[in-house]
Amino acid sequence: MTQPQQNQPTDMLTQIFTMQEELNNKTFEKNGIADERGILTIGAIQREVEGQKFGPNNLPCLWLRNYLTAMEKECEELRAELPWKFWSKDKINMQNIRVEIIDQLHFLISLAQVAGLSASELHRLYMAKHQVNNQRQDAGYSQATKTEEDNKAVV
Repeated sequence: MTQPQQNQPTDMLTQIFTMQEELNNKTFEKNGIADERGILTIGAIQREVEGQKFGPNNLPCLWLRNYLTAMEKECEELRAELPWKFWSKDKINMQNIRVEIIDQLHFLISLAQVAGLSASELHRLYMAKHQVNNQRQDAGYSQATKTEEDNKAVV
């Protein structure tokens, strides 16, 4: 990965996306994970997204499923760090909790990349959805008032 030049602000989200793509590609190569063209890359998955190859056996579905499963397992590991017995004298291990959250972030970024999202597109969609969520709170959001109409603007 190229390092940012001195005295230039670093786009942290773009840096994370770049590093995650490099890690995923390295993992594919190291483990011999291949597609019909040879060693799999995030770019190959994204090309299928661009080509709208969305069937259950195409790379986007396969890797969304794989990364979602991995993220679910990381959520389970985080949950295991949290004592559930309210009478317990156990203390949480915040260092382990933080590591589990970062593990989840790795898989969340991978999911975003497989879905064809760049750092800037993720940011744009987050901002749009954040606005919807604020509007829902301002309007007294509840199951009774919930519709998905407002989400249609998040594109």
